[in-house]
Amino acid sequence: MTKKTYIIAEAGVNHNGKLDLALKLCDAAKESAVDAIKFQTWKTELIISKNTEMAEYQKKHLQIEESQYDMLKKLELSYNDFKVIKKYCDDIGIQFLSTADEPESLDFLCDLGMPFIKLGSGDINNVPFLRYTASKGLPIILSTGMSNMKDVSFAYDILKEAGVSDISILHCTTNYPCPMNEVNLKAMLTIKEALKCKIGYSDHTLGVEVPVAAVALGAEIIEKHFTLDKKMEGPDHSASLEPEELKDMVLKIRNIEQALGNGVKEPNESEKNISKVVLKVILAKTDIKKGEKLTEKNLIIKRAEQGLSAVYWDLIVGTEAKHDYKIDEPIRI
Repeated sequence: MTKKTYIIAEAGVNHNGKLDLALKLCDAAKESAVDAIKFQTWKTELIISKNTEMAEYQKKHLQIEESQYDMLKKLELSYNDFKVIKKYCDDIGIQFLSTADEPESLDFLCDLGMPFIKLGSGDINNVPFLRYTASKGLPIILSTGMSNMKDVSFAYDILKEAGVSDISILHCTTNYPCPMNEVNLKAMLTIKEALKCKIGYSDHTLGVEVPVAAVALGAEIIEKHFTLDKKMEGPDHSASLEPEELKDMVLKIRNIEQALGNGVKEPNESEKNISKVVLKVILAKTDIKKGEKLTEKNLIIKRAEQGLSAVYWDLIVGTEAKHDYKIDEPIRI
């Protein structure tokens, strides 16, 4: 049986700091048939200094001059907002997830109820937070943007040493959008080979072909940003999928899961019926008398509904005919 890929629709900050938009994103994710919707939870004053500049992609998408602190403060949802979102997700039947960016928010989310903890790429070097996250006793999924294999192994070992037994690692390129020549999808396989862990892919490219390719390569988890409208104001909207594109990605991934199969090379049931009239058999090329030597001159290989498989050609040629045969009659042993 083909293993189902766990698909996370990353709402991130595409709610623009508004609860009503967050709930609409939940509806869109549910309709797209993903496994979970994920947000990001933080207290701005606990994660960034007030004078930190925005990243270049943020400046490009927002076209305004302000600090990263001011940008994040406007995008911040309250803990009460997240309680409403969690309950709404429970009511409509979709798994609620959120990435905590600091310990206070992690405590809140764990109290709210999370099946596992998703750590963002920005905390891959945050040793105290990695250890604190591990202390929660939950499975952990770690994104690995902006890091090399040494960084990934270091964070993985920190979590392992702190007692986490269930760790999944997502390959990721932190760029919005990520150009194709920066995806380096084979690095996902390098991580799997090095750490012998579950792997996945957190995608920031435009379109859906890369996450679908990741599943074909063995990704067990896919995370993809989505929005209600790419034209909305905000740092991540233009690099996200709209709801119809998200549906398309899910459908393509589910199709690929079926197409991957079980790895056993054997005919399917449909092929077995077709093979009866397509695979070739040994027939009489001319009239043949009993006792006559069977040769390349009086035998022929053709498609026919009955007959000895052509795989036995070398065993038949050179023997004596045990029966009389008319032209196109199947050779029998």
